[in-house]
Amino acid sequence: MDEQHVRLLVRQAIARRLGAPAAPPLAPLLAAARSAPPAPASGERHPAAERFVILRPAGEIDCIIEPAVTCNHCGYCQCYGH
Repeated sequence: MDEQHVRLLVRQAIARRLGAPAAPPLAPLLAAARSAPPAPASGERHPAAERFVILRPAGEIDCIIEPAVTCNHCGYCQCYGH
């Protein structure tokens, strides 16, 4: 469900509460949304690609995932790993 659908639902709920005529039904919009996945907006990144901030001591060079290996700054420990 995208922002347009949420806005329509809110408008319909407000209209029902105030007794005003409701907006068109949501069913056609939901059917269209199910048939084609929404395209990501320009510059939008998937949440799995985000990185966490991990504070480490300045001299520490061991990998967090594999302590027997020297860190090569791959970033795997800073993300969800996929």
